[in-house]
Amino acid sequence: MLVYDLTKRQTFDHMARWLEELRGHSDKNIVIMLIANKCDLGTLRAVPVEDAQEFSERENHFFMETSSLQSTNVESAFMTILTEIYKIISKNTLTANPGADYGKSQSLKGTRIIVTGQDLDSGGNM
Repeated sequence: MLVYDLTKRQTFDHMARWLEELRGHSDKNIVIMLIANKCDLGTLRAVPVEDAQEFSERENHFFMETSSLQSTNVESAFMTILTEIYKIISKNTLTANPGADYGKSQSLKGTRIIVTGQDLDSGGNM
């Protein structure tokens, strides 16, 4: 997660350099999300949402606005990152072991993610 303060343009302007450093020192399968923090301070916004969306689309990574003060989209940001990481790990495991019996495979051991406080019923019942 690359986080900038949407009330301070300078923090957004550093994103390209931070992204370059991150990509230079990480695995090629890294999941990257641009986070605009302090969305609760919309009247003080220095970075238009369109600028951040355009940057994210150009760099091919996720974008979300959050407020750590009000907990707006914070959990959603983490869930998005975890979901994408899980997809990559699952895909890489399947690619590495194309003929494996995944019902009995130990290679996925330890990849279970338990999310508390959410209704996992697909019917939407609470």
